[in-house]
Amino acid sequence: MPIKRARRLSNLHLRQRHRSYAIGDIHGRVDLLRALMARIREDIRRFPADSCEFIFLGDYISRGPHSDGVIDFLLEELPHEGVPMICLRGNHEDLLLRFLRDGDQHAGQSWLSHGGAEAAQAYGVETDEITPQRLPQIAQKLRERIPDKHMIFFEELQTCYIRDGYIFVHAGLRPGVRLEEQTATDMMWIREGFLDYRGHFPKYVIHGHTPSDLPTIRPNRTNVDTRAYEGVLTCAVLEGRERRFLTTL
Repeated sequence: MPIKRARRLSNLHLRQRHRSYAIGDIHGRVDLLRALMARIREDIRRFPADSCEFIFLGDYISRGPHSDGVIDFLLEELPHEGVPMICLRGNHEDLLLRFLRDGDQHAGQSWLSHGGAEAAQAYGVETDEITPQRLPQIAQKLRERIPDKHMIFFEELQTCYIRDGYIFVHAGLRPGVRLEEQTATDMMWIREGFLDYRGHFPKYVIHGHTPSDLPTIRPNRTNVDTRAYEGVLTCAVLEGRERRFLTTL
């Protein structure tokens, strides 16, 4: 009996502590991103873990004034932290790609009318007239002004990430659909049918996309989109079943 107990204690001692920092929708607020990352660094310093990762839930661009600065920070500064970084695609990146890559003018109109104009201006493209006639010109200027490395970043964004008992997506999941059958569109766009669902998903969902004054915590999901474009960026700190938050408040 004492030998078995010693083995159990040894296994507990050797168990690795992994922590995920899931950052909500940034929306062009590089100032808030810098502030939040400073708090995350301090959290790591105060509460060391065996391993950490940064998970960004999408919507890096639009609404706020510095979409270009957000992408520069993610590409040029954050890698020096030496922490693995997972970047997911949000609906705003989806619209941008459909507009520039596929020539989808409906996507372009929707994006520019819902915060994309601010992103275009951050890249030096004026959008005073968002008309069907002007959309091809705006798209062409954006293709010329957005750096290649930024476009590669947008193209390579993934739509979901699974770690332990969590699934990370931008918007949510379709209830009653197996994980391997979920669509990229739902994972980037869903609200109706997801937000009011009270049943369990195959894994606990961490998401953004739906603005809220505070993180929304439900038995099956947590939402960390706290309207960064209005001044509050939030991060969910996940370590096993423990969940807490860091914000720029």
